[in-house]
Amino acid sequence: MLASLGLITVALAVEANAPQQDSATSTDAAPASAASASAAPAAAATAPAAPEAATAGAPSAAPASHAAPVIPASPETLRAVAALAGVKTENVQPTPVAGIFEVVRGSDILYMTRDGQFAFTGDLYQVPSRANLTEVHRREMRRKLIDAVPESRMVVFSPPDPKYTVTVFTDVDCSYCRALHRQIADYNRLGVRVRYVFFPRTGPNTASWHKAEQVWCSADRKAALTQAKLGETLAAPVCSNTPVEQEYELGRAIGLEGTPGIVAANGALVGGYLPPDALVEQLKKQQQP
Repeated sequence: MLASLGLITVALAVEANAPQQDSATSTDAAPASAASASAAPAAAATAPAAPEAATAGAPSAAPASHAAPVIPASPETLRAVAALAGVKTENVQPTPVAGIFEVVRGSDILYMTRDGQFAFTGDLYQVPSRANLTEVHRREMRRKLIDAVPESRMVVFSPPDPKYTVTVFTDVDCSYCRALHRQIADYNRLGVRVRYVFFPRTGPNTASWHKAEQVWCSADRKAALTQAKLGETLAAPVCSNTPVEQEYELGRAIGLEGTPGIVAANGALVGGYLPPDALVEQLKKQQQP
């Protein structure tokens, strides 16, 4: 049956053997997300995360138009699978493989049989096109979540006529975040528009969190962010209605594990710190059909 479908149903990503990204992040532990901690079934709870499509040597996520058509399922079937998985119906969708359904739980995507007896994690690939169907959906989820945040709640560094836009989850105390920001003029010169959102890795009620709030409460947020990343003390008091908590939760919702977390306009998680030229090369790849 698998041969007739022309599919490999699951590509389990074993972290120890997976190629590593040529990018850098700081990964000081942040409090675990309650949604993701309880999301996957116990049998899958310790499975390593699948590598991003930007990982060297991995098949890239193809546009949805290149993906295999899913096998239709009735609303009743989707409701039944959702009930077995303990999620909302909108978090279940059929796949191109008969009897296998995709289930979204928090930031995790897993697969489950129609009867709910078996569930597994991993990426689903279409062999002829080398399309990573799971990554297509991950990107769509990231893009929708990030697009819901207005730019008025971000700190934006942009050239006059940008060619690319990235959303960067940043921590003012993260060394790689500081390395990226030291080159912000170079990113802008190459046409990269950088939209910063806050992701203090140490979590609420910590020094990094309060610094992020001070940046937002400053009269000149761009200047304040630059000062904070230089290790300078900010004078602005913490004010109300900052986006720090919302953006921190956004980072957790997309499964962010370190900073900087760079997300392309199509929702692809490009990786951590990349020098300006290397980032542009990655962004060019993301624009290819």
